[in-house]
Amino acid sequence: MSREILFEIKDVNRTYVDTNDSTVEALKNINLSIKKGEFISIIGPSGCGKTTLLRLLAGLDVQESGTILLEGEEIKGPHPARGYVFQQSSLFPWLTVEKNIASGLKARGVYKQNKEEVSQYIKLIGLNGFEKTYPHQISGGMAQRVAIARALINHPVALLMDEPMGALDAFTRADLQDKLLELWKENDTTMILVTHDVDEALYLSDRVVIMSPRPGKISEVLNVTLPKPRQRSSTDFTAMRNSILEKLHLASEIQQPEYTI
Repeated sequence: MSREILFEIKDVNRTYVDTNDSTVEALKNINLSIKKGEFISIIGPSGCGKTTLLRLLAGLDVQESGTILLEGEEIKGPHPARGYVFQQSSLFPWLTVEKNIASGLKARGVYKQNKEEVSQYIKLIGLNGFEKTYPHQISGGMAQRVAIARALINHPVALLMDEPMGALDAFTRADLQDKLLELWKENDTTMILVTHDVDEALYLSDRVVIMSPRPGKISEVLNVTLPKPRQRSSTDFTAMRNSILEKLHLASEIQQPEYTI
C-alpha cells in the first residue's frame, strides 16, 4: 500500500548575500516529494545547500521562488509539527533531562494533560535513571537522545535532523543510529536527515537524496532496497556505498577529515 505525500517541494530556489556582498545561489530548481513515514537522508559536499533545504522544510528560512507544501498546505514559518534537531543538542543547560524534554509541552501549554509522556519518552530513549541530571553531566550521545525526545514528544509529522551525530565518536554514533531506527519504527514519524556520512545514510534510509555542489541541485534520488536491519559489512551494502561515492566523485579521491584541529 503506497503512502501519502507529506512534503511536496516544487521548483524551489534560494539565494542569499554573503559577507562580501556577493549573491550566492544556495539552491536551484529543487523538486522532491517525501512520503509519510519515510526515512530520507540528504547527502552532498559541504556548501551544497543541504542545511538550507532542511531549514526551508522547517520554516526557519524562506525560498525566493517555488513552493513547499506540507500535506497540501504551504509552509509559513516554524511549527511543532516539524521537529528540528541541530548538530549540537542545544539543550537548556539550566534544566534537567526530564525538564528539557518537557519544555516543548510547556511552550505549547499542554504540559499538564501530557506530562506522563515525559517518562515514556525517557524510557523510549533509554535514559531511565538520568531524569534529574543536567546536560553537562551526560555524554554528547545522551544529550542528542534528549534533543530527539524533546522534538518527538510534540508528536511531529516530521523530524528534521541536521547532522545530529556528526560530532560523536564511532561507537556512540552507531548506538544512536540504532536508537533512531527504533524511534522511527515506534512512532512512524517521517524522518529527514542531513549527513556527510554515506554509511549512515545507507544504514538508516529508505531513500538517499544526492545533491551537487553549489548551486545546490538534486542530482539523483536513490532507493535503498536493502532489508533492515542492515549489515554494513555485507556485499550489497558495500556495493551501494561505492556507487554513491562514485556519484559524489569521491571514490578515487583521498577523503579529507570531516573535522580538523
